[in-house]
Amino acid sequence: MEHCVLESTDLGHRLSGVVVLPIDDAPGHVSYTVDADERWLTRSAELIVTTTVQRRLSLSADGAGRWTVDGEAAPALDGCLDVDLGFTPSTNTLPIRRLALADGAAVEVTAAWVRFPTFTVERLEQSYERIASDRWRYRSVSFEAELLVDSSGLVIRYGDDVWIAIAGEGAR
Repeated sequence: MEHCVLESTDLGHRLSGVVVLPIDDAPGHVSYTVDADERWLTRSAELIVTTTVQRRLSLSADGAGRWTVDGEAAPALDGCLDVDLGFTPSTNTLPIRRLALADGAAVEVTAAWVRFPTFTVERLEQSYERIASDRWRYRSVSFEAELLVDSSGLVIRYGDDVWIAIAGEGAR
C-alpha cells in the first residue's frame, strides 16, 4: 500500500509518500520525499526505511547530472537527471512530466536507481515511449511495462499486475 502526494512548491515540485511493504521478509515501511525543480529535474530524495531498525538514505543532485549519496560524491551517477525509487512508480512522474513527449515519441534516459530491497543506488538506463495521452511504455535493461497515468502524470497502473491505484483520479 502506498499514499503519495504530488504538490507544487516555491522551487518546483515535490513527491512525498509512505509505502507499507515487506522488506527482507519483515514488516516495514518507507517514507520518502523527492524534490524536483521547475523543469522536473530531481534535486533531492530523502528516504527513511523502517523495519526492526530505521535507516536513512539521502540523495542530492545539482540538476546538471552530478549527485551525492549521504553527503558523499557519487561519480558513478554522473549524467543521471532523474531518481527512480524501485519500490514505487511515483518517480516515473518526473521524466514523464520533464520529457513532455508527443504521442509515438520515445527517448532514452539514465536514472539514479534506488534498488529495492537493498536500497543501494546505481545507474539505470531506461526509455520512455508515449503511446497515448495517458499511456507510456517504460523499458529498462530486462524489464518492460505499460504505464497508465492520470492528468498530473502520476502512475495509476504499472503493468498488468505490478501496481494499481485504488483511490485518486482515474483509479481502477
